[in-house]
Amino acid sequence: MSLRLVMLGTGSFALSTFQGLYETSHEVVGLVTQPDRTGRGHHNHVNPMKELATEHGTPVFQPVRANAPESLERLREFNADLFVTAAYGQILSAELLSIPRLGAINVHASLLPKYRGAAPIQFALINGETETGITIFRIEPKLDAGPILGVVKTEIGEKETYGELQDRLAELAVPLTCQVVDDLAAGTAQESNQDASLVTKAPRLQKTDGAIPWHKSSRLVGCHIRGVQPWPKPSTVLHSGDVAIRLLVLDVDSSDQSVAGEPGTVEVVDRKRLFVKTEDGSVELLSVQPEGKRPMTAAEFLNGKAISTGDRFEIPAE
Repeated sequence: MSLRLVMLGTGSFALSTFQGLYETSHEVVGLVTQPDRTGRGHHNHVNPMKELATEHGTPVFQPVRANAPESLERLREFNADLFVTAAYGQILSAELLSIPRLGAINVHASLLPKYRGAAPIQFALINGETETGITIFRIEPKLDAGPILGVVKTEIGEKETYGELQDRLAELAVPLTCQVVDDLAAGTAQESNQDASLVTKAPRLQKTDGAIPWHKSSRLVGCHIRGVQPWPKPSTVLHSGDVAIRLLVLDVDSSDQSVAGEPGTVEVVDRKRLFVKTEDGSVELLSVQPEGKRPMTAAEFLNGKAISTGDRFEIPAE
């Protein structure tokens, strides 16, 4: 049985799933996506979801508030069997979820019930998880709490950043989502309830969450640096004498180099290598980007700055 599908999503993570739905036997009858960005800095913004829908002749609806009465009326006009959502960016009301005959499903980038919320990929990386995945679940009014319809797991790469992992998970989601849609169409979908005792949260990150926690273990320092790239960016401040140097630290390796002092303290070796004290050892800085400059190696950074052993990186407030 072919279903009438409406996709609700915004951004690169949702795009792969949206494309995949067009390649099924089901009919994509509408796209609901966030309004176009306007104003300063957004004049060249392109919504790839909207572009893809336009290429396929699919109607596009961009409500400011999806739950508003006039929006609900427009959604009813699609006469959809199923809503498929991915990174849409708005909480959906019970009334909205009741519109399609088969309800709504969501593509979520974690192994639920772990990491419910807006930033599951970042938190999985920041917390040092070695495995993550995609969960497809039936949407209920409570955040990411509905019964699970499908799961696929994957190991996290040793050097994988948030941006890289997000791209890989987006591709991993496509066959799973299409299979769940097929199962719902055939009436063979199997549901399992989430274990509420295992719930963890992944709220939206703020810009200040990029600050590197040098006081944590070497492994978690590296995990944090990977988990906030490309946003909110792994930032830090180096205090060298009376000078405060702001920079991004883009890559580090755990090290057995001995560094005296408190976490955040610097050890300079041969004016080419830069080590930082952590909770349980040290890390070596491999790639950095001073404020307003290009990315560079630690040796290049040291060549242009009078940095000495004993200088300190700022420890962010908890």
